[in-house]
Amino acid sequence: MAEYAILLLPSLNRVYSQTAVTLTRRELAVFDATVLGGKLADVAETEIAGVPYVTFTAEALTDTDLAHLANLSSRYAMFERVGELLRPVTATPLDLFGSDLLTILKYPGKTNEQFTKLLLNVTALSTDRPGDLLARKLRVLDPMCGRGTTLNQALMYGLSVAGVDIDSKDIDAYAAFLKTWLRAARIKHKAQWAPIRRNRSVLARRFDVELAATKEQYRAGETIELTAIIGDTVHIGQFFRHRSFDVLVADAPYGVAHGSHGRSVSRSPVELIAASAPSWAQLLRPGGAFGLSFNTHVSRRADLAAILTDAGLTVLDGPAYQGFEHRVDQAIVRDLLVARREGEPVPARVRPGTEPGRPDVGAEPASGDTGGVPGPAD
Repeated sequence: MAEYAILLLPSLNRVYSQTAVTLTRRELAVFDATVLGGKLADVAETEIAGVPYVTFTAEALTDTDLAHLANLSSRYAMFERVGELLRPVTATPLDLFGSDLLTILKYPGKTNEQFTKLLLNVTALSTDRPGDLLARKLRVLDPMCGRGTTLNQALMYGLSVAGVDIDSKDIDAYAAFLKTWLRAARIKHKAQWAPIRRNRSVLARRFDVELAATKEQYRAGETIELTAIIGDTVHIGQFFRHRSFDVLVADAPYGVAHGSHGRSVSRSPVELIAASAPSWAQLLRPGGAFGLSFNTHVSRRADLAAILTDAGLTVLDGPAYQGFEHRVDQAIVRDLLVARREGEPVPARVRPGTEPGRPDVGAEPASGDTGGVPGPAD
């Protein structure tokens, strides 16, 4: 048995740093239950030379195992313990871009980037094909995307992603940031706004981006697609085809206006989730997973589990999915819930021009808003 030690990534958020060890241990439990085959043992917090580490023992970790562990949300470095020495373990994460994609954009209420990554990891590994995360084959949807923290984390992983939010200011701010970042990073891309129409009426506006990590990949058509829609998540089924996504992740609002019911606006996260969950569930392919984080002060775990169950999802409530509850501030204690859409997968029959994850309604591009990389990067 070899012994390993994980040094955690420093966090600017002091409160999150205090819970990072516990959350990493819980995240490791999900990795172990889904892609590591139960290899890990003796997972603990260990102080080495006055510094806290998360340690564990394991037999014969493969290159694939290490590739998975490289994506732990709070991993800064990983070592094998050899006597009193620490030997660095090489592990390459999925990240395609610089961390500034996640950290530059600041705004009140932004979810901690490390927790966003944890939620995406735990949900992606809970599908019936957890290995697809390393293969970058997953399509991700955030039905309450705000200013795009989850969208950016999916881009970091090289995953095609979509998001919906009712606040036009949030989507506009995200689109402006992303276009500026792509140009500054000299990343080959195309970006445009377009209306989403049905029966000659405009239902919503969408922001589409097609990009690639390298110019060669872009020219070869090996691109990543992003769509951000200004629209009501309650009516999300009007924007995407059923069974279009492998992973849904959402950070439930903490009692603020975020969705509408007819002419009224709901300020209850539970009411919003209850109204939206059936449509969310229909967007998941069979075997896909839904991860939801929420404030336990305003949303009871049992109530949310019942809502997701009524929507046709199976809540994953085993030991690996317990113990994620942690304090964010005086008014927020955050927890997460993961559910899977069970059932036999349906063979994909994709019509030209209707790729999974793209809006399933007619759209006419707005003019003049494309963003290629200027100058030599072209």
